[in-house]
Amino acid sequence: MEMLLAAAVVVIIGVILFKYLDCDLTLLWNIKFGKQSSDLVGKVVWITGCSSGIGEALAYEFASAGCRLVLSARRENLLNKVKQKCIETSRGALTSDDILVQPLDLLDYNSHPSVTETVFKYFKKVDILVNNAGRSQRGLIVETALEVDRQVFDLDLLAPISVTKAILPYMIKQGGGHIMCTSSVAGKLGAPGSASYTAAKHGIQGFFDTLRIECAPDSISITMACPGPVFSEALVHAFTSEPNKKLNVEMKKSWNRMTAERCAYLMGVAAANKLHEVWLTPNPELFYCYLFQYIPYFAKKIAVKLGQGRANKVKAGIADLH
Repeated sequence: MEMLLAAAVVVIIGVILFKYLDCDLTLLWNIKFGKQSSDLVGKVVWITGCSSGIGEALAYEFASAGCRLVLSARRENLLNKVKQKCIETSRGALTSDDILVQPLDLLDYNSHPSVTETVFKYFKKVDILVNNAGRSQRGLIVETALEVDRQVFDLDLLAPISVTKAILPYMIKQGGGHIMCTSSVAGKLGAPGSASYTAAKHGIQGFFDTLRIECAPDSISITMACPGPVFSEALVHAFTSEPNKKLNVEMKKSWNRMTAERCAYLMGVAAANKLHEVWLTPNPELFYCYLFQYIPYFAKKIAVKLGQGRANKVKAGIADLH
């Protein structure tokens, strides 16, 4: 009983302490006293999955900072629109030559070395690679086909690993670099109704946490950005429990989510300060991150209770699980 009371006190204090925050305390400190994305002026930044959502917002954030850009996704027509807006956003700092539109199919692993070579031939270097592309997923484990698990892992885990392996020799040769990954709060916690996506993001965390250690002697930094719910097209394109079927759900303005622009700003600050890991989410997800970090036993017991509501939403076909 005393332990349960102590846990309850921690929860109450946490809710009060983090009520108005939308990022972790280390990132908050750097917003106030650290570098801003504008300090990255002149850097070459390669962003995958930037035809919409967080990736598109990141393109505008780095463009406004005066970074030269490589824009990658499958939809070249949308990339050209993003490029034009990046030029406008830069307020004269960037010209068309400063932005390379480089189409990329993340599932075509064999193309990654040649695409990387093209990028380096154009800019001669890449200072920051942002592994942003990916797709969410909705479906209960018992109902999700194994083929869906494979498709999610191929896109959300193996694809960024493949792109990273293609670029690492170049970064080592140029004397260093910075790799940022759009992970997720789901990479830190269990997320009922999104097990395949959660597993992929946990895998991303483990791979790049290891890479940070192995490549430290080569002056390669790793930043893991863990957003919570963000307004985007994610639920339109999300995997379901059935292979090759999209969720096709539009987000509603009334949902409790961070804007893609706010997420991109926070990621820009994280990149400028080369922070190892950042949590970008309003509550209650932000508080859950701290709960799981510091009192995992109680956090997991609470998750089993509270997670039933999320699982029931999936059973009922409700798309917004937050």
